[in-house]
Formats: sequence, C-alpha cells, structure tokens
Amino acid sequence: MALDPLAVHASTWPDRAAVVVGDEVTTYAAFNADINRLGNGLRALDLRPGDRAVWCGPNSRQVLTFIHAARKIGMVSVPLAYRFTAEEMAYVIDNSDATLVVVDAEEAHKIEQVRDRLTKVREVVVFGDGPADEGFRRWDDVLATGGDGEPELDQTGFGATMIYTSGTTGKPKGALRTASAPGLIVALMQELRLEPGNEVHITTGPLYHSGPLAWASLTHTLGGTVVVMRKFDPELWVDLVTRHRVTNTFTAPTQLKRIVALPPESLARLDLTSMRSLVANAAPVPYALKQEIYAKLGDWFLFEVYGSTELGVDTVMRPEDQLRKPGSCGRPYGGIEILIVGDDGVPVPEGEPGELYVRTPLAMDGYHRTEEQLHAIDLEGGGWKSVGDIARVDDEGFVYICDRAKDMIISGGVNIYPAEIEAVLHEHPDVMDAAVFGIPDEEWGEKVHAVVQPRPGRSIDMAGLEQFASERLAGYKRPRSWEFRDELPRTESGKLLKRLLRDEHWAGRATRV
Repeated sequence: MALDPLAVHASTWPDRAAVVVGDEVTTYAAFNADINRLGNGLRALDLRPGDRAVWCGPNSRQVLTFIHAARKIGMVSVPLAYRFTAEEMAYVIDNSDATLVVVDAEEAHKIEQVRDRLTKVREVVVFGDGPADEGFRRWDDVLATGGDGEPELDQTGFGATMIYTSGTTGKPKGALRTASAPGLIVALMQELRLEPGNEVHITTGPLYHSGPLAWASLTHTLGGTVVVMRKFDPELWVDLVTRHRVTNTFTAPTQLKRIVALPPESLARLDLTSMRSLVANAAPVPYALKQEIYAKLGDWFLFEVYGSTELGVDTVMRPEDQLRKPGSCGRPYGGIEILIVGDDGVPVPEGEPGELYVRTPLAMDGYHRTEEQLHAIDLEGGGWKSVGDIARVDDEGFVYICDRAKDMIISGGVNIYPAEIEAVLHEHPDVMDAAVFGIPDEEWGEKVHAVVQPRPGRSIDMAGLEQFASERLAGYKRPRSWEFRDELPRTESGKLLKRLLRDEHWAGRATRV
C-alpha cells in the first residue's frame, strides 16, 4: 500500500506545525491522528470509496482535516460555498449525489432548512461551536468512534474532487477530476519556488475555491504549515504573515487591493521578506495594481497564473516579467501546450486573437450528470480543450486574455454566471426581459449590473425587485446596479445581444475583463 504523505510527515516530523489557527498549533502527529480518526469514523458509518462528500464552512482546521480524511478513504470531496442560500446548497448537494454533508455549525441551519429534500444524504456531520440539529451527528462523536491508525485503503495521496462551476444554463455543474499528474505538479512547484519542508501558507482566500484549496493541500503535501484565516481581513493578514514568516499564498486581486490600500502605519508592520510566492489568480491583475504592489510591498514574490476549475493552472507569470509584459498572464509550463484557433477552426497567426485551447494532463474528467462538456478540437493529435476564453500569444510565447468565457463575471475573484441571475429575475411577475453582465468597478474588478425590461403596462418597484433577488440569490450574486429599458436588443431568432449592452460600459478599454 502506498504511503500517504500526511502519514510520512507525521512519522518524519511529528512535532512540526501542520495547522495554525490563532494561538492553537496542531502538529503533524496530532493532525494526522485526527484525520485518521475522522476517516475511520466515517467508514464506520458505511460511507464508501467513490461516495460524494459535500463540505461547507469558512476556513478552519476541521475543513482541512475533512479534506484529507475524504482523500484517505477514497471519497470524492465536493466543496460548497458557505455564502450560498439554502436553496442553492440544496441543488448542489442533490446534483452531486452526495451521501454525506459535513458542515460548520455556523451554516448548519441552512442544511436543516432543506434536509427533508436531500433524499440521497445518509449522514450530516456538524463541527464547530453551536448545537447540532436533531438527526445530525457531532464531529467529536464521529472522531470518537474511529481509531487513529491509517485507513486500510490503497490510496496514493491524491483524492478525487468535484468542484461546482456554472455554465450556459446558469445551473452549477460539478467538474470531476481524478487525475493527479504528479510530474506537472512538480514543474509548477519549481516555477513558484516552493520548497518541500519549508513552506508556510496562509489561507488568504476561501478554501471552497479551487485555487486556495489546491495551494493549502499542496503545502501539506510538501510537509509545510497552513496558517488559517477564517475570513479575509487585511489588518489580520499583515499580522499573520509577519508573525508566522509566511512563504506562499494564493489570492484574488481584490484582497491585494485591500492590502496595499492599508494606511502607512499598517504596512509598516508588514514583513514580507519570507514571502517567495504570492500567487494572484481568479481575475486579471490590473497593471496599476502590480505597480503599486511593487512600490509598496516588493518586487520579488508576485506571480500570476491563468487557469480554470476545469483545466487547472495553464500559464505562469513570473515576478521578473510582470512589468515588462503588461496584460499578460504568463507562459505555459511543464509541457502544457496552448493553441489559438480562429472561428474557422484553423490556428491563427502569432499575435492574432482567437479561442484559447489547452492540452494538459490536469483536464477534468467531465461534468457530472450533464451532456454539456468543454469545447474540444481535433487538431495536431487531439486532446485540445477550451473554456471559451479569447486570447492572443506574442513572439515570446506570453499569453494575453482578451475576453472571457461566454458572459461570465469575475467580481472580487469570484466567478458569477449571469444566466443564473437572469433566471431569477425572469421569475418576477413584473419583469418581461432581463440581461445581466459585469461592468467595471475599481474595488472588485467587475460588479454585477442588471438591465430589466418591465412587462407592458406595468412598472417595477425597485425596492421590491431587490428584495425579490435577495431572497433567491447569495449576496455576491445580487446586482449592484440596475437599469430599466423599454426593450432589450435581440436577434430575429430571439437571441439576446448582450454584448451591445455590455460594450456601452467597457468602451475605450483594451480588454473586456
């Protein structure tokens, strides 16, 4: 049986810090024992390899414990955004075919609201402060039933995950990945200057996002320490990075904007001399922000990556290239290949824009329970897949994203899919038509904007419409600005010409992201 990396670290470095939460330090020996107790306790509940296991909650030691336990016993880990409404949670849990839900007590009331509809779920386990509802199991009780020996499964240390992302219909889809591609992971480690046994990671972003989750998990695979910040706070980030000599993190540009916007006395407390790899992703990093980071924080640690939940990390932008290649997200690494293809299905000349296709061993297996799959093209041996982004490549191989997959909005590093919001607005009795898209925002990169057409002879009460949306959508999905029009532009066949509306707000900009 292959040795699990956490078991190896617990044996080799039993007293090394695995997780730090506030003043509480959990060593690798204690962390691995808890992981094993949880995994064995879940096995005792007749949960089996291949079962889907949804987890939900802000960043915590328990979340990290469960992620590793699920991997060790072969369950498919399904992150669920704690900012979802109960209705949104119910859809993901049911669609994923989950048999287990593990939830922070802070969010357990949402699961209770829809529990009677979750017919496939056999167990709900609650961790954290607060009582468990009737029929829910307490985390400590599950641990008490499991021994701390390694689960008897032939695991390789890389478990399957299914992360939900949305598509053209607006309904979330589960992107299932079972491939690990260890050679490519080693190449990425080298690109990002990660050192086995010497990494200290801070959870700048929420772990239910693929990037923060991957970086925290990779740090543990390397025998490093994960410093847990439950939710992002720039002042606390400064203190934790300085106190724990943090070496790497993964973040969206919004968090970086909040850090560099801190008053001088706060930035004076920040010591980044230990930082080797601060990775920005989830949205393009504005050139002005890069300049500000270099001026205020330093010029040796800022990396940018381009990728997706479906295709993993595809390009890396190194610190030394950030200012000399404005607008680029870097170059492919480790044997990953890219191809820019025109509307005619033929590769375009260097420097010309087209659809970006990627050939990578980290591509997802497919979407769960849907016929919708990634674009694929059979050129140069096949294996090329695309999430729909439009890009160009320069003479040095640097990639520039010109426009984004379909109409997706990225606000504060979070993917938001307009079709889902439009579907809610269409449910309002006074709404005839609706178009939702992202418009420029200095704080968030983009904000959600809605254009609404009233039904003939009716007027729309603004406060009532906002209340209607707030009851059906998570806070980050709700429109931040509204516009009313007598008619929305559509083709003769009825297709909404959303780009005509969107372009009014992006006129004069080099890119539309």
